[in-house]
Amino acid sequence: MRGVRRRCALLLPAVLLLMGAAAGPEGPVVDTDRGPVRGRTHGAYSTFEGIPFAAPPTGPRRWRLPEPARRWQGVRDAGAPGSRCVQLPALGGGGPVGSEDCLYLNVTVPAGPSGPAAGARPRPRPRPVMVWFHGGGFFSGSGDVYRPHRPAVQGGAVVVTVNYRLGVFGLFGHPELGGAPGFALADQRAALRWVRTNAHRFGGDPGNVTVFGESAGALSVCAHLTSPASAGLFHRAVVQSGSCSTTTPPSALLPGLGTYEPFVPARRTVEEGALAAARLGCGRPSGALDCLRALDARTLATADLMQRFSLVSYGDSTLPMEPRRALRAGRFHRVPVVQGTTRDEIRLFLAQTLAAYPIGDGNAYRARMERSFGVETARAVETAYPVSAYPTPAVAWATLLTDASFICPTLRDSEALRRHVPTYAYRFSDRDAPDFTGLPPVPELPLGAAHGFELPYLFTIAPLNEAQQGLADRMTGYWAGFARTGVPAAPGAPQWPRLGASARVLSLAPGADGIRTVDGRAEHHCALWDERWPGVTTAG
Repeated sequence: MRGVRRRCALLLPAVLLLMGAAAGPEGPVVDTDRGPVRGRTHGAYSTFEGIPFAAPPTGPRRWRLPEPARRWQGVRDAGAPGSRCVQLPALGGGGPVGSEDCLYLNVTVPAGPSGPAAGARPRPRPRPVMVWFHGGGFFSGSGDVYRPHRPAVQGGAVVVTVNYRLGVFGLFGHPELGGAPGFALADQRAALRWVRTNAHRFGGDPGNVTVFGESAGALSVCAHLTSPASAGLFHRAVVQSGSCSTTTPPSALLPGLGTYEPFVPARRTVEEGALAAARLGCGRPSGALDCLRALDARTLATADLMQRFSLVSYGDSTLPMEPRRALRAGRFHRVPVVQGTTRDEIRLFLAQTLAAYPIGDGNAYRARMERSFGVETARAVETAYPVSAYPTPAVAWATLLTDASFICPTLRDSEALRRHVPTYAYRFSDRDAPDFTGLPPVPELPLGAAHGFELPYLFTIAPLNEAQQGLADRMTGYWAGFARTGVPAAPGAPQWPRLGASARVLSLAPGADGIRTVDGRAEHHCALWDERWPGVTTAG
């Protein structure tokens, strides 16, 4: 699924307080634990960008766990983002972009009593902190793509967006490493430790940190929920379009593609790493890592290696169990969780492969079902999703794949979560959401509420009409309310019920009656998918 992951699986990111601080003539200054930084004021909010939260993982630090950033003298300018991590362009061709020196984060704070001009005012109540992990399939993306002034200003939160190592630089494994340490997740933990140390300096509450992320960022949040190494680093979690059980069946998007599962046993990653080292001329009995570290980044940042090492490994002390199994066993951190999907997740990916693998009629639709699910299951699936019930075979296929791969797995995980912690489920349902992908239209498959299309309602990514802006205000209120109290409540917005046995899911769409509860399991045929294709392997 390598080529598809690069084109589809998450091209979106590429297209997309100061307690005791002083505000100088060029911008507010905050004294972090590594040294002072000068940000920029933008009226209702201030930004501090390009703050190093760990030492550059370059040279001998490549494939090592993050180390503390060095202290600096004087005031460091924090007026622009730091370098993005090495990645390939998600759109078009070209060589790698970014730098290995990329472990930077960005902080956005609202103006006001706890903002950057607080000076010697009385101590205000600290703000909730929201830490965003970007998507991009673990091989692309960066924190600076997301402009979070909406949750900062409207939600009254301190928002932190984070870079982390990607692809072969972030998820590589090798026998000389003793396994697959998961440097991408270790980078995120280092950022969370930075937040724990420095949040109060930006007016934030280090005892009230919410991690949230979309797609690969959501998979990251899932991993932290089930990782003993992440204990105590966050207090709430939001999982957007990437649950612990997300999976895609074989041949779903192109013939010959295997099942996509984002979490794999560490031994598999180690074997892949040894094979890759040999292909790169570093397959020696000892000293292979020294040989690999001597290679320049461009040699390593190939499409094959960046995507081959874009899966999260489990089976060690930091991630002992496959996350979806850990949830079912109750082995996760006891924090409140918001979790959900978009209504038409798969349409974004399918739209990019229909030309090469069309679904012209009902016969092609049936053949694809049999190839992905087997003949027996295909009969049951066709009964639940008859092609005649949809405008086109492509819409029918996208609908059932969204249910099988995203919505029902997410609800299964939510069911496991709700037994132990307050859990809230949502479905983003605005089928007129702005298309900010730049992809050419596919007449037989409108994108609708596709993967990532909720992001402009939380971040400044694409313009919204008046009704959509109203939805954005309510969604921002829900997310920020959850960060503040653990309950997603927003002034003037409908009540969001906790998930119970009835699987009542909050459907989010514009309009006076656009926000309502629906029976998620019934609307998306989850009984069928739980019985016929739960997507759970026995590996690991």
